[in-house]
Amino acid sequence: MPEISVILSTYNAEAWLEKVLWGYECQIFKDFEIVIADDGSRSSTKDLINRFQNTTSLQLIHIWQEDDGFQKSKILNKALLACNSEYIVMSDGDCIPRLDFLEVHAKHKQRGYFLSGGYFKLPMGISKKIKEKHVLSGKCFSLKWLKKQGLKSSFKNNKLNSKGFKSELLNTVTPTKMSWNGHNSSGWKDDILAINGFDERMQYGGQDRELGERLFNYGIKSKQIRYSAVCVHLDHKRGYNTKESIAKNKAIRKYTRDSKTIWTSYGITKESIELTA
Repeated sequence: MPEISVILSTYNAEAWLEKVLWGYECQIFKDFEIVIADDGSRSSTKDLINRFQNTTSLQLIHIWQEDDGFQKSKILNKALLACNSEYIVMSDGDCIPRLDFLEVHAKHKQRGYFLSGGYFKLPMGISKKIKEKHVLSGKCFSLKWLKKQGLKSSFKNNKLNSKGFKSELLNTVTPTKMSWNGHNSSGWKDDILAINGFDERMQYGGQDRELGERLFNYGIKSKQIRYSAVCVHLDHKRGYNTKESIAKNKAIRKYTRDSKTIWTSYGITKESIELTA
């Protein structure tokens, strides 16, 4: 049983997923498996995964469901059940991890807590320029290289070059809330199962945050690793981002916060259980 199971969500984005998998091949921390939560991708995604299984040391598990629109919460629940580890790191198939990404999650994991990370968002032009060699060499995390590709100066650039004391300090002073972020968070599998996983009514827009809010209601605290566990987010279109889904999800999240709900009846187990803090 590996120490960590990494869940990566994906949908018809082989070019991005390939770059991300190269990032995991480079990890300093090696005791992990990757469970790919595939929300109905075409066969070329499976072909890519098979190639990595045959040519790299990565342990890959491919969980696929029929394409029925944006059903990320549903496939994530299936992926959760497929994880062999007691500890789960969640990210996306468009987030390339720095070589110490899993090392940081492993170092900071602690019973009674989940870890809240962030990402560094790249524009589309730079996202397309990143090749295998830039991932393997770590250049895609180099401010010098990224600025040559057109990256503008910003305080957020500190996410890329902060380590040690600097990253710990920025983790402490950042005003960003310690929420569960689907692109970079981790927690104990039994805690996530205890709240019945993701609410499958929720489509795009905060379904990850709602899971974190139920973890809080369950008594789990969070720790900030925003500037320590670094990944770069490759840009992409978001055709599934609709006003209707955002409004629906906000209403569900409001109910979760106001009622202190722990359990969702629309998660892994489809039954109603009254569990509140």
